[in-house]
Amino acid sequence: MDLNRDAGVAVNGTVAEGFEPVRAAFAANFATGGERGAAVTVYRHGHRVVDLWAGTRDVDGDAPWEHGTAQIVRSATKGVAAAVLLMLAERGELDLDAPVGEYWPEFKAAGKERTLVRHLLSHRAGVPVLDRPLTPAQAADPALGAAAVAAQAPAWEPGTDHGYHAQTYSWLTGELVRRVSGRPIGEWVAAEIAGPAGLDLWIGLPESEAGRVGRVGRVQIPETGSPGLRTRPKRSVADAYADPDSLTSRAFAAISPLPDENDPAYRSATLPASNGIATADGLARFYASVIGQVDGGTRLFTPATVELARREQSAGPDRVLVIGTRFGLGYMLHGAASPLLAPGSFGHPGRGGALGFADPESGIAFGYVTNGFRKSVTADGRAQALVRGVRAALLSEAQ
Repeated sequence: MDLNRDAGVAVNGTVAEGFEPVRAAFAANFATGGERGAAVTVYRHGHRVVDLWAGTRDVDGDAPWEHGTAQIVRSATKGVAAAVLLMLAERGELDLDAPVGEYWPEFKAAGKERTLVRHLLSHRAGVPVLDRPLTPAQAADPALGAAAVAAQAPAWEPGTDHGYHAQTYSWLTGELVRRVSGRPIGEWVAAEIAGPAGLDLWIGLPESEAGRVGRVGRVQIPETGSPGLRTRPKRSVADAYADPDSLTSRAFAAISPLPDENDPAYRSATLPASNGIATADGLARFYASVIGQVDGGTRLFTPATVELARREQSAGPDRVLVIGTRFGLGYMLHGAASPLLAPGSFGHPGRGGALGFADPESGIAFGYVTNGFRKSVTADGRAQALVRGVRAALLSEAQ
């Protein structure tokens, strides 16, 4: 079956007056962008203004995508994991400027005794790779993963530089949350974030929700072109991914071989760097709840924590991604490598597709999920087309 066939699809859902450019961009992703199945949700000042879905639930099937269909969102999960640490800090249970070893003594090994909690969140901890990668089964064991990163010698002196911790972020954040709170991070998210905020979002998918989740897979960018950023990487970036000994390749291969993302065992594991599952509404509503109340409900961050989350901690050439990146505390910040809505936006993409972010100044919270993953890492063309649609709606409003 051609997973990129160009066929018209019915776009379901609603858009508020003025946000029609988002619907147009969403439809275009299917008509010319090779989209197979996807959904996008946007909140404005805590109220839903875009809620669209179309295509098939499974990348390799014909069953329709329904309202409430969920997908794995890969690294977009990192933004949710970061929220746990920031909320623990807000409650006085965790000091962002304390050494990680104060809460997790084993982590002091191999020259990491000066690594601070904020270094974990801002990809400055120096442990993006494992000398001995874990198998998917081993990676799903939180104790094994924690022991592996605790024993790992850093690739650079912690705190002195930054490089994307693509996979090890799972065990760094997960174990720290367990040490501080006494609960696995997936349970913490369910009880303190997803439940109170009313989110269809999980880190560790419950068996009861498995029927809502579509199958994902890789799709190619159509030869006719696709909306979004330039898709051919610079030579230096391509070389880094091609070299099995580079920090780039080793960081993404900290779990090796690559896990089957459609395997129920993988989906039920707790890997806060990579295997969160959410609806588009769940992802957007999470960010809406971070920056304000949603329909009068729970607010997750105080205004001070919002500012803390998006305060730049790392910027410049990324030792892992090679390109220049910007990070706050657990969140990617708006920039050339990962364009969001505006300079004050913060959030996190998922490799090859998903995107979630908030923009406090405009009151926008955005969530996009798809079942078709591409080679993009920090900026997928389909998501970027939708973001441009949001920007166009706001510009039109301002005129």
